Amino acid sequence: MTINRSIWIGYDPREHAAALVCERSLIATAAGELPPIRRLELKALRDAGIYHREEYTRDGQRYDARDDSPFSTDFSFSRFLVPALELYAHGFALFMDSDFLWCDDVAGVFAQADPRYAVQVVKHDFAPEPGRKMRGALQQPYPRKNWSSLILWNCDHPSNRKLTGGVVSMAAGRFLHGFGWLADDEIGDLDPRWNVLEGIDPQCAITAAGAIHYTRGTPDMPGYENAAHARRWYAFAQIQDPLL
Repeated sequence: MTINRSIWIGYDPREHAAALVCERSLIATAAGELPPIRRLELKALRDAGIYHREEYTRDGQRYDARDDSPFSTDFSFSRFLVPALELYAHGFALFMDSDFLWCDDVAGVFAQADPRYAVQVVKHDFAPEPGRKMRGALQQPYPRKNWSSLILWNCDHPSNRKLTGGVVSMAAGRFLHGFGWLADDEIGDLDPRWNVLEGIDPQCAITAAGAIHYTRGTPDMPGYENAAHARRWYAFAQIQDPLL
């Protein structure tokens, strides 16, 4: 059956609470019926033989064996399999990192879908200093940083057929996160309100933000208990609000 719309949430067992908040806030803010919501789980992809990218760990940090670059989550690379998982079928699929808090109806993202483009993203101009980010993972600066944290995929666009399981398992991380398989005019824009970087974008204080992205760290992590919209996050996580 052809899926016209779908939602994929990147999943990492270490960030289970974040994934719950992401999904629950999607449901709570939807005015109508949502597209199917799926978790992008690495173990299932490996077990199915779809994904076989190799990695190693040194001093608690995960590294990609392809180019020895650090990465932080189970879905760092598997997000680029979404068109293949949708069988390159006609329609649009929205991928998001698990550390999103939705403040408005995700239908507003799908309303911007434009078949002229292979993908649509919020084109952040974000160049972090090298250092550490959530859970102590190394911060890896690269071109088009955070563009891939929210991707509206045009699943049957011819250029996305290049993203086979073999390519996603072998291509360099910078190539994938930099959308290297696409021409620049195949990358469309999404309204910036759908991927507001908490603590980085000044829009965090604006109630019109459609989705908050806790790229520095979710409120359940030490040092981020007072992050913007933290009380809303705690409520969806159904954990004790430390601010009370």
